[in-house]
Amino acid sequence: MPDAEADTGAARLGRTAPARLVRDRVTLTLYGYSVTWGWFLYSFTPAVPLIADDLGITRAQAALHGVLMATGTVLAGAISSRLAHRVGRRGALLIGPSAIALGVVLLVTGDSLAQTLPATAITALGGSLSISALQPALDAHHGRAGAAAVTEANGAGALVGLVGPLVLGLSVTLGLGWRPAVALTAVFALVMLGVMSRLPGVGALGLPAPRPQARPSTDGSVARLRAGSRHEGFSPAFWLLWGALVCVIGVENATTFWASDLLREQTGASAGLASGAVSGLIAGMAAARFATGRLALRFSTVSLLLASFAVAGAGWLVFWTATSPAVGVVGLVVAGLGYGAHYPLMIASTMAASEGRPDMAQSRSTIAAGGAIAAAPLLLGALADQLGPRTAFVVVPVMLAAAALAVVLARRSTRRAGIAL
Repeated sequence: MPDAEADTGAARLGRTAPARLVRDRVTLTLYGYSVTWGWFLYSFTPAVPLIADDLGITRAQAALHGVLMATGTVLAGAISSRLAHRVGRRGALLIGPSAIALGVVLLVTGDSLAQTLPATAITALGGSLSISALQPALDAHHGRAGAAAVTEANGAGALVGLVGPLVLGLSVTLGLGWRPAVALTAVFALVMLGVMSRLPGVGALGLPAPRPQARPSTDGSVARLRAGSRHEGFSPAFWLLWGALVCVIGVENATTFWASDLLREQTGASAGLASGAVSGLIAGMAAARFATGRLALRFSTVSLLLASFAVAGAGWLVFWTATSPAVGVVGLVVAGLGYGAHYPLMIASTMAASEGRPDMAQSRSTIAAGGAIAAAPLLLGALADQLGPRTAFVVVPVMLAAAALAVVLARRSTRRAGIAL
């Protein structure tokens, strides 16, 4: 791995080399998995109302697809670490796209809720297994540039998110319905399956590195190394970061689900304009992830996270106080610039605080994602029913503040333990 070699050479000279992100074949292949999953997320989610019309079901019944997505995500989180230690990350990255392709085929050929719901869960399981393997693989492959690589991979997925809804709209306009756009996910998955099958299961794509065992300390007691046993509990710092991760995923999904409602109520925007305005949020997120990938080579993850929370809060304020659609869109773009950095940097932070267990940290993080995806939009929606969308959206800055506090407390804890975030 080029970066590891450079770091080693620098260490011999008594200095620290600047982190470099080398986009080699392994890196670009792993980026392809993020693109595949990003395509599904941003072509399928806006298709849910169309699925309701197509199947003749209610909106509430159609919303169950989101619950099944969360179910598949949580299941992936429960098994991803064990899977990586059993078959290696390459093995997991072969199983993941296979499940995606199977789930998507079942989804686009289904003609009833009884078929599309389990198909959605299978697809989410495959996608989350892929993400749970690719992010620790990128982190291991790039060393100190791992945070930059993880962020850039997520940026590639978000960038595709700008195209997916457009292709979906074109497919519907041409009278083909929602299925062709979503079906492209299976094509991407099969391509990734073919590419990964040609890569050797070694290095970052092999089994996660074994962790050192405990050793006697100078006073004769047994000291737990940062890398400890694979089955030991995580530190308080990890769980603080895990809680912050839940908050930021909740913020992103709650905003994506309900921003159009607030825009319609507060600015008088049409349903079509309000729905399209959410693309501004996605555009901001995509731009942020590519920019943050470079910034992560120069600045600490925690510093970037705290700055992104401030940007997100500023964007929320502009959006929340907007009285015209144009200003509302500006607010969403600015919020997206903050949101875009949250997930990849939080993932990088949890892996850094995992005490040598990145795959297990990713597994726990995937469970966090599933829970947040299921709960946050439901919470904001329920509050909107009782208090109105504007008051309900106050949940967003509350979760951002909670995430920022958790990150600050985690940094203090890791500094005492000698771990750099």
